[in-house]
Amino acid sequence: MNRYFTTDAVTLGETLQLDKTIAHHAIKVLRQQAGDQFELVDANHRAFLVTITTTEPLTVAVDQDITKPVELPIDVHIICGVPKSDKAELIVQKATELGVAHISFFNSQWATAKWQQPRVAKKLARLQSIAQGAAEQSHRNRIPQVDLLSWQEVQQQSADLLTVAYEESAKQGEAKALIQGLQQHPKSLVTVFGPEGGLAPAEVTQLTAGGYITVGLGPRILRTETAPLYLLSAVSAFTELGGFYA
Repeated sequence: MNRYFTTDAVTLGETLQLDKTIAHHAIKVLRQQAGDQFELVDANHRAFLVTITTTEPLTVAVDQDITKPVELPIDVHIICGVPKSDKAELIVQKATELGVAHISFFNSQWATAKWQQPRVAKKLARLQSIAQGAAEQSHRNRIPQVDLLSWQEVQQQSADLLTVAYEESAKQGEAKALIQGLQQHPKSLVTVFGPEGGLAPAEVTQLTAGGYITVGLGPRILRTETAPLYLLSAVSAFTELGGFYA
């Protein structure tokens, strides 16, 4: 069953009119009619089963609260050095499916690609749309925020656990720091990833001076678009599949 997001707060039992974007997809693309149902997530991250009452304009009756705990128990924020080509789109789509809460990019020192104004706003709007589509497809209760941070903003992030995915740590055999951090049951996690060229040593030094810890992500060298997905999968396995957070 299809799921959509609305910026409105929804009340069980009410009838409400939905926006043109939802109406176009539900009525024009999927050919839904009065009496058909779909799922609607509101501004408070509550999911509801709704029934179409009229198609022009699209109005629905809110029949049932179907909210389930589908979000990761840790609020995960990934911060990625700007990658080449369309890799940012892949990162946003797949990270959303894996439960990320916030996706940021930054122009790192060794990046071969840079995001500059005035094109940033258009690119971020495109990525935010991809995040919404992935959240709907994976039946999440929230849409991750997508943005571009300055290097100063990257250094100033706050969370229960601040980490840097650093390949030099992995080369030296570091394989416990991430899990040891997760064993402390943090409510929030920020992880910084480098672009194709990796993070400059000076960048890592600045981050660790500000409270970040370096972590290895296994013995293999991961592509810039793979590393965030590896991290999210590891967090999911530790918190959702292993029962460690039960």
